[in-house]
Amino acid sequence: MKAALIIIGNEILSGRTKDKNLAYLAEWLNEIGIQLYEVRVIRDDEKEIIDCVNLLRKKYDYVFTTGGIGPTHDDITTESIARAFNVELETNPEALKILQSYYKAGELNEARLKMTLLPKGAELVENPVTKAPGFKMENVFVMAGIPSIMQGMLEGAKIFLKMGNKMTSKSIDVFMPESYVAEELSKMQDNYPEVEIGSYPFNKEGQFGTSLVMRSENLDKLERCASDVAEMVKKLA
Repeated sequence: MKAALIIIGNEILSGRTKDKNLAYLAEWLNEIGIQLYEVRVIRDDEKEIIDCVNLLRKKYDYVFTTGGIGPTHDDITTESIARAFNVELETNPEALKILQSYYKAGELNEARLKMTLLPKGAELVENPVTKAPGFKMENVFVMAGIPSIMQGMLEGAKIFLKMGNKMTSKSIDVFMPESYVAEELSKMQDNYPEVEIGSYPFNKEGQFGTSLVMRSENLDKLERCASDVAEMVKKLA
């Protein structure tokens, strides 16, 4: 199962807001056997959102978007998603009921009512934090950009997701540069096509080295690969 993430927001691209959703989503998806394959960061621009959503929803099993579903004028994600699916916006009676129950009399103003306008055919994704729901259209999950709210919405989205095999990882740290292990690691990858093998430089307390990371859904192949990599490191040391 493969997924993509679209991070929507001018404030992300300007550096004003630092995204915290990518790492959380990647780990969360991995735990339920869905691999995050692609991430795009785009502006609050209707055409960009439409084009990006329509491209990725055909390419992956699931697409997640974060940002732009609030009550302000620059929150245009919901309307853009409706146009991507060529449907109209309409007041979602369930979303309206949720917000009417949540807000006190007089608090549900026009700006907040905007959050009840959803694409026709949308299914609600529960928001346990502020109650204003996210939603899904086919395989596209539209969520808030605020990390605590996004994380709550993910739990609401879970009921719609088909889970795959969990990816497990093992790592070995070696105090030698990547170039020392590159050739042998390439051969190892050829021997274990079912295992993703990566090398990542590090600096720990002034000592440079390389983390050799192996990931796979096949635990048996992962264990065998890790054992062979450990033997390879001994020979190179």
